[in-house]
Amino acid sequence: MSIEAKIAAIHDEDLLAELEAARGGFLYAVIVEHIAHRQALRDAERAEAGRKQDARAAMGRDQRRRDAVRLVIEAEPVTPDTIQHIHSVLALCGLPYRDPGDEREFFREYGRNTLSLLAGRLKNPATGQMELQGLPYGPKARLVLLHLCTEAVRQRSPTVEVADSLSGFMREMGFAVTGGERGTIRQFKEQLHRLAACTMQIGLWDGQSRSSTLTMPPFRQLDLWRADGQDGIAWSKTVQFHQDFYDNLVQHALPVDIRAARAFSGSARKLDLLFWVGYRLRSLQRPLRLTWDTVHKQFGADNASLRSFRQAFKADVAHVKEVFPKLPLSLDEAGLQLMPTDPGLLLVPPKAARRKAAAAGAGAA
Repeated sequence: MSIEAKIAAIHDEDLLAELEAARGGFLYAVIVEHIAHRQALRDAERAEAGRKQDARAAMGRDQRRRDAVRLVIEAEPVTPDTIQHIHSVLALCGLPYRDPGDEREFFREYGRNTLSLLAGRLKNPATGQMELQGLPYGPKARLVLLHLCTEAVRQRSPTVEVADSLSGFMREMGFAVTGGERGTIRQFKEQLHRLAACTMQIGLWDGQSRSSTLTMPPFRQLDLWRADGQDGIAWSKTVQFHQDFYDNLVQHALPVDIRAARAFSGSARKLDLLFWVGYRLRSLQRPLRLTWDTVHKQFGADNASLRSFRQAFKADVAHVKEVFPKLPLSLDEAGLQLMPTDPGLLLVPPKAARRKAAAAGAGAA
């Protein structure tokens, strides 16, 4: 390319100013070459950014959210402010995905273990009556538990302030905070009430001759008052975890990247998958293989057909891997395979790995 063509390709104002300042100098041709090269790099970066912007514009809302979260996670390492916690038991035992209606018990097998939820009652502060509560279900019940477990771990207390913190958490998860009969405030409060009223039982079996049954009510106390606001549903300033549950939570709290939870805040099964993979990877020493039948029992409570479940679950795994493209999780005709991975590549790396990554970043800077 001639020097005239190179000069003609330079169009950024700052580069043109550099070109003009060098005009007539002894090394003018070399400077033109250097400036033209910088211009070409800038143009290539702009073209790539434009392609990415066009691709993002063609995405649906949920895919754009996953893509944005992936970029943030890749650019910014996990910090204490981005870590939430959930009880490890809840990472293995999913709640119902959909509203069970009038059913009073939820039962699920996962491998050799079993989860049973029994719906309970709460005393209505307006009528004084002990009223039936439904079973907790869906993504909001999981997010309420994630928020409350996190606050209990952070505050080192089984008693959690709810009234002043839940709205902020809802916004952080991407929900508009709205009142009224169909508002999000009412939906989150309803799931909290259902959780507070239920009893959880976990059955454990060694596969041979020994079993254990654990009864772990998540909450010991929930004080309600009659609400005068527009949503009209009773509310509580504090929630108190059952001491046994709290003690076990402090010992076995599973860290969760809140940014990833935000990406899947509208899907109960994707949240379950996120929690489950996060738990399994932290202690996995050799490849884990699960048949489709086992995966169906773990994640297919709302889908009786194995065929349709497989299609839906493949889409869920693909969505999770959009956020975590290096996730060592794969599906094939036999089922699911999860591979051990380097601690630094976990969904939430342990503290030692985070310190190592931070030190490497500082050294590179």
